[in-house]
Amino acid sequence: MKKRVTGIGGFFFKAENPNHLKEWYKSSLGIPTDEYGWSFTWRDDENPEKKAITQWSPFKENTPYFEPSKKQFMFNFRVENLVELLEALKEEGVTVVGEMEEYSYGKFGWVLDPEGNKIELWEPKDEELLDNQE
Repeated sequence: MKKRVTGIGGFFFKAENPNHLKEWYKSSLGIPTDEYGWSFTWRDDENPEKKAITQWSPFKENTPYFEPSKKQFMFNFRVENLVELLEALKEEGVTVVGEMEEYSYGKFGWVLDPEGNKIELWEPKDEELLDNQE
């Protein structure tokens, strides 16, 4: 199996007023937020020509997106070969949540850690995201 987690794909957290919070981060810290939060680009260490994206997003405090976790946050980890990884995790007894989903910008799957934190696993297609931002 290839690498499992290759980096942080995003950090998502619940907020009382996500829009107000995004505005505060924009005006106070200079983060160029949009309706989803902030997608920031970086270069891959192993392939510096390749650009990649990490997402920072506040969600409404009553979002069902983090369920079944009741936690205030959810990490998104970048992975290689999500299908193979989810199969391996199931075999290892890890709780897989829902079904894998696929979009033009990548594949997504979810697991729970031993403390009930929902973890989003993302096999990205960075080039699709970058093309849509330009």
